[in-house]
Amino acid sequence: MNDKITRRKVLASATAASVLGWPSLTFAQNAPIKIGSVTTATGRSAVLGASTRRGALLEIDRFNAAGGLNGRMLQLVERDSKGAPDAAASLTRELIASEGCEIVLDCDSSGAAFAVHEVFRSMPKVLGLHCVSETSQLSADPQLHAPNVFRIARQGIHDTLSGGRFAADICKKRNLTRWATVSADYAYGRQTTPEFMDVVRAQGAKVDLVAQAWPKLAQPDYTENITAILQARPQVIYVSLFGGDLSAFLDQAAVFGLFEQTVVFSNFIGDYTTISVLKSVPREIYGPNRYQPDYPATADNRSWFDDYQKKFKDYPTNWTWQASFAIRALTQAMRETNSAAPDRLMKAMHGMEVQFPLGAHQGKAVLRASDHTLTHYALGWGRAQAKAPYLTNIVDVDWDQLVQQETAWKKAKGYA
Repeated sequence: MNDKITRRKVLASATAASVLGWPSLTFAQNAPIKIGSVTTATGRSAVLGASTRRGALLEIDRFNAAGGLNGRMLQLVERDSKGAPDAAASLTRELIASEGCEIVLDCDSSGAAFAVHEVFRSMPKVLGLHCVSETSQLSADPQLHAPNVFRIARQGIHDTLSGGRFAADICKKRNLTRWATVSADYAYGRQTTPEFMDVVRAQGAKVDLVAQAWPKLAQPDYTENITAILQARPQVIYVSLFGGDLSAFLDQAAVFGLFEQTVVFSNFIGDYTTISVLKSVPREIYGPNRYQPDYPATADNRSWFDDYQKKFKDYPTNWTWQASFAIRALTQAMRETNSAAPDRLMKAMHGMEVQFPLGAHQGKAVLRASDHTLTHYALGWGRAQAKAPYLTNIVDVDWDQLVQQETAWKKAKGYA
């Protein structure tokens, strides 16, 4: 009798809920969709953590405000690796095993990214998204490919190919031949630097490499490196340091007068968090756009920038838009599949075109099917200056030409 009464009550409650319009979802169906994030949130490279967190939250909040996925909200679960590869890998495992995150953003630099990548590859049911690392090998090398992993970040080879061509044009016109390089002693620096010089040579510019410096990540004092470069008397300097390392090196080198008679090319000078804190910007320094509110000069890009500034009272970085794009791609896949299941999202993201403020393919950027890496984002090189817009006279990159060059590079590396 009591059992029948209980069942009647339950049925009556369910009927009432339906009549009143209340959701009849289970607690599991209402559970948040947890998205893990491992990044460097402290130390000199803490800009990675701040930038990626805000970029992700901008899209997460927008998606949740629109009702989420059938009422299920996205939740960002964060961990600080402090830039240590071992910690990044273990924290990724923790997010998966302890927090139940089936989707994980890797928002760490290249050293940690390779460690996290191995975790992703060992867990094929987890969807892994690299949002910071620009080391080309991470997605270009087919030996490292995994169907559950996407790189939603620019590749170093894209900057190298476009920048090498840009630099060669300037150097040929002015007969600048004596080069020095300054790059951090880790995966990105060691791979990108010789490739950049190879492209400059391939474009017909003469290169006499008179000095090379390989400082450690987060090195506090660059005096020894700067002195060695000064003694070599280069005309041109290629610098691939980033974040706090780049600003520290440039400020210290300016004291020695290193840039008074040199032309500088830097992959990361366009980052707002770097150029805005420099005591003095080198006299002549060039780099690719990282994030510019007026490049591309579209209403969509300006609106995205304004939304970000309104929410965070700050200026977006390259890492900001990459993390935003990661969530934008995820939420597009969720809507298309009406699911948060990683296997369904992976299939939807394979070759996906995503409408995005920095899209260069009819307003879209592409998650290339062949290697799950980002292409057709707004990319150009220009001259940096100390005040907004920070990068001027930007020369657009032709993506058809760039992809052809990239394909040739892959063949030369044995990647294709």
